[in-house]
Amino acid sequence: MDQVRVEESCGDVIADFARSLSLPDTLDMTYQLRDLKGQVIVITGATAGMGAATAKELVEQGAKVVLNARNEARLKEIVASLGEANATYVAGDCSEPDVSRAVAKAALDKFGTIDAVVPNAGIGMYGSILDYSDDEVNRMMRTNYEGTVHIIRACLPTMIAKKAGDIVIVSSVAGFRGGGDESIYAGTKHAQVGLAGGLDRELRDKGVRVALVCPAGTETEFAIGSGRTAGTPVLASFLRSEDIAFQITTILKQPRSVRTHIWTLWSINQQS
Repeated sequence: MDQVRVEESCGDVIADFARSLSLPDTLDMTYQLRDLKGQVIVITGATAGMGAATAKELVEQGAKVVLNARNEARLKEIVASLGEANATYVAGDCSEPDVSRAVAKAALDKFGTIDAVVPNAGIGMYGSILDYSDDEVNRMMRTNYEGTVHIIRACLPTMIAKKAGDIVIVSSVAGFRGGGDESIYAGTKHAQVGLAGGLDRELRDKGVRVALVCPAGTETEFAIGSGRTAGTPVLASFLRSEDIAFQITTILKQPRSVRTHIWTLWSINQQS
């Protein structure tokens, strides 16, 4: 018997054995992404950059979005562009528990449920730990960490009741290694990483997945006037908001049999 016939014979034997065990034929298996049509997703920090790009991408995928940010005029513009049948908003600071609860209530009142929450609100300030006022530092810490905690607390009961849901926290690579000009900011991102790890262990068996999206520098309004200058050439080498929207959408579309917990991302032009 020549080598080709031996290989074919072995392949037939293995296939017959797999069928005898009622194992699936791997040639017929496909990776089925979830359809996001009709999914209700809460997004904070939704008026620009990553949040706005994510809202646009999710609506294009058929989802409904509930948006939060401080700037009501911008929120109105975004909802109008997405269509009032697809989006609603609550203006305010999500680090205030009452505001976060109002966002969750708006989702339930408008669309009847909550399937996922994307805590994305964030502030960045580059420089020394001594460079900014107490109020500026406290605002960054509260927005980046407390804003994450309170919007999750507001949205989570609905997802636990359904035994299904997603939390996708927008953090940063600074949550793993802070630079010398971003110590306080990096501290808030480390806090998000710690929070997500604990939540993943708390919520996995309740049907709620917890993911961290951790991009490197992204060309947005982030930290403009607080360590970054609009139009600086290096910004052109950074990630785009659409890159992060792709990350978030991909995580949400994964079948519920798997979960992504940490996804770091750099542009090809950035050093890790």
